[in-house]
Amino acid sequence: MTEENKDSKYKLNLPETSFPMRGDLAKREPAWLKSWQERKVYERIRKARKGAKKFILHDGPPYANGDIHIGHAVNKILKDIIVKSKTMSGFDAPYVPGWDCHGLPIELVVEKTHGKNIEPAKFRELCRAYAAEQVEKQKKDFIRLGVLGDWDNPYLTMNFKTEADIMRALGEIYKNGYLY
Repeated sequence: MTEENKDSKYKLNLPETSFPMRGDLAKREPAWLKSWQERKVYERIRKARKGAKKFILHDGPPYANGDIHIGHAVNKILKDIIVKSKTMSGFDAPYVPGWDCHGLPIELVVEKTHGKNIEPAKFRELCRAYAAEQVEKQKKDFIRLGVLGDWDNPYLTMNFKTEADIMRALGEIYKNGYLY
């Protein structure tokens, strides 16, 4: 080895870049998500696909009864991939998130917290308040996962209009002879 190329033995000829040396995803992801919200990315996608052939993914809602877990994350991410893929394939593919705000899981938490000797009206009120609190927590977590959707207008089974729509649909099912 000559004296001339001794210093250059381990040098790499890499281009200069403005990319950071570390990903720092924990710091960068919230900034990306904030940027998507500020730029109204979901709304712009919806507007761009208006009039295209529809693709509707009916999302079975999670219970509004606690923090999300890995099953929730996998479920939402896979559905988000499908919706985004259909959107990029030219479909009008809206995603309306929702939550199941009724049932035993919510009632058990409220009973555990407030006891069993509560008047029914007060119990329902406490269940609704607990479910609403959990919806907000889960919504933030799903948004943090990068799931795009109409997060400002989710469907909630505790919404009185939704309850009335369910009863009307059940009435139609019964009237048409499909309920045994």
